Amino acid sequence: MSFDAFESWWWPYLFILLAGWLATDIWRYIGVYLGGKMSEESDILVFVRCIATALVAAVIANLIVFPSGALADSPLELRVAAAIAGFAAYLFCRKQILIGIVAAELVLLSGLYLLG
Repeated sequence: MSFDAFESWWWPYLFILLAGWLATDIWRYIGVYLGGKMSEESDILVFVRCIATALVAAVIANLIVFPSGALADSPLELRVAAAIAGFAAYLFCRKQILIGIVAAELVLLSGLYLLG
């Protein structure tokens, strides 16, 4: 079954619902159901947490080193400096994620403004 399977007007919406939402959310519901019955210190949950953290780190590294869109026009040094500033702000402000994100954005936007 593909996106072009039917000619009906409602088919793209149903396709998005089935392929985009249900296919990913069913795994989340299963994970919440199974995770609620497991200890937070169990080996499998620690392993899953390590994999999830590694995936997020890989996405962030990919955005910094190989960006696309408007971010690709910014210098690599500025992107790295923004990430370091955001991480430092996160650590100095008692691990507040929002402060780290805002600090990184401020450094990135200030650098882009100064570069013209």
